Amino acid sequence: QVQLVESGGGLVQPGGSLRLSCAASGFTFSRYWMYWVRQAPGKGLEWVSSISPPGGSSYYADSVKGRFTISRDNAKNTLYLQMNSLKPEDTALYYCAGDGVYWSGSNQRHPHDFDYWGQGTQVTVSS
Repeated sequence: QVQLVESGGGLVQPGGSLRLSCAASGFTFSRYWMYWVRQAPGKGLEWVSSISPPGGSSYYADSVKGRFTISRDNAKNTLYLQMNSLKPEDTALYYCAGDGVYWSGSNQRHPHDFDYWGQGTQVTVSS
């Protein structure tokens, strides 16, 4: 059974940090592009970051560049998102997703457009 299970979300003050994890199972994790996508209350899905299958290439939305770092451990079938200098506008439900093809984030996608989609973890940035 294919699963993507996110964890690590929570409530944090502005300027704080969180590390999200996404544990993958049921598919060959190391062969897939992996993504972090978020959805703020009342808004559509927003691409956050991408990482190539071997992990050598990563890309970020302008809104998080310099603050967030995506990484993966293919031996552990786990995707990470280190989030620093968090802002209230980072408040959202964060999803991890996997796909066999590269997505630049420039066009709108929906959960069914990905090969694999997690259940999400809530990040709330508030004082």
